[in-house]
Parts: sequence; structure tokens; C-alpha cells
Amino acid sequence: MQRLEGKVAMITGCAGEHGFGRAIARRLAAGGADLLLTDVAPAGVQVVATKPATGWRGLEAVTDETRGLGRRVVAAIADVRSAPDVAAAVERGVAELGRIDILVNNAAAPPGADRAPAVELSEEAWDLVLDVNLKGVFLCSQAVARLMLRLGIRGRIINMGSDCSKIGYAGLAAYCASKFGLLGFTQALAKELAPAGITVNAVCPGSADTDRLDYLGRRPDGGFDPGLRAAGIRERAAAIPLGRVATPEDVAELTAFLASDEAGYITGQAINVSGGLVMH
Repeated sequence: MQRLEGKVAMITGCAGEHGFGRAIARRLAAGGADLLLTDVAPAGVQVVATKPATGWRGLEAVTDETRGLGRRVVAAIADVRSAPDVAAAVERGVAELGRIDILVNNAAAPPGADRAPAVELSEEAWDLVLDVNLKGVFLCSQAVARLMLRLGIRGRIINMGSDCSKIGYAGLAAYCASKFGLLGFTQALAKELAPAGITVNAVCPGSADTDRLDYLGRRPDGGFDPGLRAAGIRERAAAIPLGRVATPEDVAELTAFLASDEAGYITGQAINVSGGLVMH
């Protein structure tokens, strides 16, 4: 296990019950990192409003879990599309934890009206996806990189990409555009920050069993059917060489490695976690 004692990690998009953010927070905490956890709302954003409630306490629950591992944890509500929100979260994290060594840009727009052919895609749906998935990464990276440069921290910035960072899919124009753009930003920022010893990389998951796939269970009448969701996941798994979709923990393990000292000579890369579905 990578050792992260003495490090402070900021992770965006942490409130989901089955999301990457929670898994990454737990993995980095287990490695010894203290945490600044953020989300746009205390319970995050539910993909299917009609999915039965589970009693999940969102950001509060992730905070309690990671504090239970002996870590110092600060939770902040922040919209990554808002420069003032991002600045306030970073300022609070530094005030209470002293520094930020690792930034994980995990927040993403929930699947919704953007899942449409480009000729039918609304401007509002396009703007939401690009603002959260790309502008949000820019604003968080800018704020944290400025801090790292000022304090002389040889830090780590890790951006959450996708198989849609490398392959365009019909009906996902906005999402693919945001994730392709993320790789360009990752490479440019990696070159800019390399002289300061700060690395910038992207993790590119394929299909993963997270809250984001709840839309697979949406019935035509708007209700939620867990059987439909399970069938959709089985269909995706059948197309993957390793025979299953990713788990949040698969993604968290790679993120922890990229956050560690052992990954200090890796920068500007986009590494797949797709079970062999994408190999470039």
C-alpha cells in the first residue's frame, strides 16, 4: 500500500454512496492522508430521482468513515463551477489542515439531458457538462496549483477521465467533448508544472458499477427498476475482455498510486482502468 502519511488530499465529488469519490477518500485515508472532501450538495446529486432512498448520509458519512481511520478530515460544500466556491474550500482546507499535496478532480455532471444526439442536444445540457467536467477541473487545478507553487509543494493533480476521453460515442457528444478536453488540459498543465516537480495525470475508467449507472434502471414512466440496471451492467460486462465492469476500488487503487511518491516520474499520462476494453 502506498504510504501517504503527512499528505493532505483534496477530493471533489465525494458524497455518492457508490461513487469513485468515496472509494478514493477511503483509500487515501487508509494510506495515511488527511482529507479535504467536497461536493455540490450534502448528499450529492441523485441520477434517478425515483430510486428508493437508502438512508445514505452523503458527505457526512464519508467524513465519518475517513475520520474513523484516524485521519483529520474537513468537509466543504462547493460547486466546482464557481471560482469563489473553489477558493473558499481551498482556503478552509489550508486553514484547518495546513496544506494540499494532492488534488483529485473527481466531480462530474450527472448523466441526464446530455444523453442525446448532438442535433437534438440543448445548449443548457451542453453547458452543464462542460462547466462541471472541464471548467471545474480548470478552476480547482488552478487554485491548488497556485498554492503548491507558492508553498514549494511537489504535488500531485489527478483528473478523472473516462474511456470517453479516447473514444467518441453516439449520443454522448457533450460528455466525450468534456473528457477529450480533459486530456488536453492534463497534458498542457503537466508540462507547465513539471519544472516545479508537480505531476498531472488522468485516470480513465470504463464502465463502473457506481451511482452514475443508475440511469440504466430508469423505466419509461420515470420510475426505477433495479433489474433493468443489473441487466444493463451485465450487457456492458459482456463486452469487456476481463468480463466485468470496474469497481470504485479499482479506480481508487490507481489514484492512490498516482498520488504517491512512487509515481513521481509519471506525468501527462491518461491511464485506462477499463478491463481491456480500451488499450490506447
